[in-house]
Amino acid sequence: MGAAVTARDDLLRRAIELAATARKSGNPPFGSLLAGPDGTVIAEDHNTSITDNDISAHPELKLAKWAAANLDPETAAGTTMYTSCQPCGMCAGAIERSGLGHVVYALSGDQLNALKPGGPFPAVPQEGPNLYDEARVPVDGYYN
Repeated sequence: MGAAVTARDDLLRRAIELAATARKSGNPPFGSLLAGPDGTVIAEDHNTSITDNDISAHPELKLAKWAAANLDPETAAGTTMYTSCQPCGMCAGAIERSGLGHVVYALSGDQLNALKPGGPFPAVPQEGPNLYDEARVPVDGYYN
């Protein structure tokens, strides 16, 4: 078990290094990588939301999109994402849709929010469901 923990920790440390790279380049401090079943790093990235002027340029989302475009489903399912922080809701949704097999993170979302002077982003009120009979028409049968 010690070797597996060491490999996991080394991959998490690399994700943390990528987070430091993001911060040095003027971006939020987040980094992620994808590793195959044998622990080989197959892709890595860091946050570029400020320098790209793109609020969605999170490394987890960028890697999930890369995996969906470049990995077959079996390979994606055997891949683990190592990330410096627990993926946000946007990134978690992309990871689920990309078919990646596992996520390992360093900081939890709660730990991250405790480090932010203002705490988490405020929740945006949502209202629904509405107009079910109309809204279901374009969806009905799509997932069959």
